[in-house]
Amino acid sequence: MSDDATTMTTADSAHPCLSCGACCASFRVDFAVYEMQAMGGTVPDGLALDVNGSTCRMRGTEQVPIRCVALTGQVGQQVACSIYELRPAPCREFSAGDYACHKARARHGLAPLAPLAEGLIL
Repeated sequence: MSDDATTMTTADSAHPCLSCGACCASFRVDFAVYEMQAMGGTVPDGLALDVNGSTCRMRGTEQVPIRCVALTGQVGQQVACSIYELRPAPCREFSAGDYACHKARARHGLAPLAPLAEGLIL
């Protein structure tokens, strides 16, 4: 979700992402080091690894099987991001229902999402 959008909460339980989580268990999540708390950003320092001095990676997305350390719950049933308000840019920019979403859902045996409201961002 963009910074100015409403926070996804339990009141949003109908949101398809809260019963999916496939993206968090499918893709490497790399982001700029300045997003780390130690650098003035929001991502908790212990949840990411240094890649090359300018890039960090969410723990759990550097291995196979992939599963972001911030993902709670069971993929395809009920999930949440334990750092939703603090998550890095790639997570903020991921769009439910786009090609990458459908690819992740297929990887976990989940059907593609029905068309969503235009511009629905996690």
